[in-house]
Amino acid sequence: MSEQTPNVEFFFDPICPWCWMTSRWVHEVSEVRGFPVTWRPISLAILNEGRDAGSHAEGHRQGKRLGQIAIAIHEVAGDVAVGRFYTEVGTRIHPDDRDDYDAIIAEALAAVGLDESLAARADAADDTVLRENTDFAMATAGPDVGVPIISVDGNAFFGPVVTPAPAGDAALRLWDGMVMAASVPGFYELKRGRTAGPQF
Repeated sequence: MSEQTPNVEFFFDPICPWCWMTSRWVHEVSEVRGFPVTWRPISLAILNEGRDAGSHAEGHRQGKRLGQIAIAIHEVAGDVAVGRFYTEVGTRIHPDDRDDYDAIIAEALAAVGLDESLAARADAADDTVLRENTDFAMATAGPDVGVPIISVDGNAFFGPVVTPAPAGDAALRLWDGMVMAASVPGFYELKRGRTAGPQF
């Protein structure tokens, strides 16, 4: 395995529980292996424009609001702060099963040490950067994919969709296998039916 530090980008919508599970795995691997992760918000609301989101509509709307704040955080504090914000909001939304989003935003900003005024970006009319991130992720790993999307040295893939998040040696083995598979130019899909929901 190469000793070179990989360039890892993780494309996420904070509202997606499966994306959250995968992010915890990537976070653990990055801590053990010592590489940084660029956390790039995208939007399921934007991705599904023109389609009936049904019961997911409000979740998509809130995910977009959180994504807008993540972009604002990147502008003022950088990638590490975005990752920390995602950890704070994701923990409250997913394992803690909360949906009081404005309170979650306020708590997460405070926990990361960021100004509460950033919460106002949730409802900003200009979503250009979020759209650019979403379009870039789809162009890189798509078509017909969702979140999470991981890019390692420019080789991007959807997934893995996994529960619970692997830890320890299992986390590292999965990482090495996924990176190896993604590096094969003609490798497109590996899938089996889900039999369990997210196990936080």
